[in-house]
Amino acid sequence: MKWMEVIKLRIAEKSSEFIEQNVERLIQEIGKSGSMKNITLYHNAMVNNDLRIQLHWESGKVEPQGSETGLCLVHVLKEFGLTSHSTWVEEN
Repeated sequence: MKWMEVIKLRIAEKSSEFIEQNVERLIQEIGKSGSMKNITLYHNAMVNNDLRIQLHWESGKVEPQGSETGLCLVHVLKEFGLTSHSTWVEEN
């Protein structure tokens, strides 16, 4: 089953480059789970300090509250600004 976690971050500071570099480092430190297929980072086209992180998973079981990786990432990113976290399941 394919599913994804979406983490949105509105960065309090105007240092999105710094945050992006740290997000990539954090994900490497936390580690990719075997069922994680891809990580994608997006910037809002109009608001430079809005960042969206998508963690793409493929596993037999969806974790409705989010993966350990996603939850750790949200916990760490709260220091930089407002965060939201949701889980999405791909429709067949």
